[in-house]
Amino acid sequence: METRKKLILKTCVLAGKIMMENGSEVYRVEDTMNRIAANAGEVDCVSYVTATGLFMGFKEEAYCLLEEVHERAINLEKVVAVNRLSREFAAGALSLEELYQQLLVAQQKTPSFRLSTQLISAGIVSCTLMYIFGGSWFDFPATFVIGALGFLTAYLVKKWLHISFLDMFAAAVTIGLLAVLSVKIGVAQNADNLIIGAVMPLVPGVAITNSFRDIMAGDLISGTSRGIEAVFTAAAIGMGIAFVLSISGGAF
Repeated sequence: METRKKLILKTCVLAGKIMMENGSEVYRVEDTMNRIAANAGEVDCVSYVTATGLFMGFKEEAYCLLEEVHERAINLEKVVAVNRLSREFAAGALSLEELYQQLLVAQQKTPSFRLSTQLISAGIVSCTLMYIFGGSWFDFPATFVIGALGFLTAYLVKKWLHISFLDMFAAAVTIGLLAVLSVKIGVAQNADNLIIGAVMPLVPGVAITNSFRDIMAGDLISGTSRGIEAVFTAAAIGMGIAFVLSISGGAF
């Protein structure tokens, strides 16, 4: 196969993988891959994207490139970076080789929010939603701290163990234990409110939304798999809280 055609496929699949790993919808991934190929002069391309793999090939040739997708997170900075590079390539500001190299750079070096910023954000989300759901101002500080520590637990477990859903379970256990302890030592009033607020940063809201959007766009396999993943994540959170309630006797 010609070297340029191979580079087209590698570039398209790399762009799709970055987007798929970082929270983009399937139809957007396929559209971006097809646009890059068309702007490179190859309009007869076929792309097929699922939550766990990407396929792309040419209609008239018995050649297809496959790339697995193992990691799935939410980092829209990388999605934006791919879209920007795709537009620059379409405008002629980048050559195909430059686009491929820039995508590699975007994959490895696109900055994310610092951990401290993420923890503060998790705390703010936790305490504000706790109050919106009917909590009291007295529980505000405790919910902020518990939400941040729960998010930190999920981050560390995922970083060290690499076991799917265990990070959510561990975070939920941490949140439940800290909520019960906070009530018992008198720094908070209602453990239920603390738990409801603190688990909010862990809830897979984006995954659920993307699942429905994929299904509505006709991508049933990806939509279903993302939905099942979201359900398992929610179940892990629920099991963690239930475990704490069972060992504490539910006495708040």
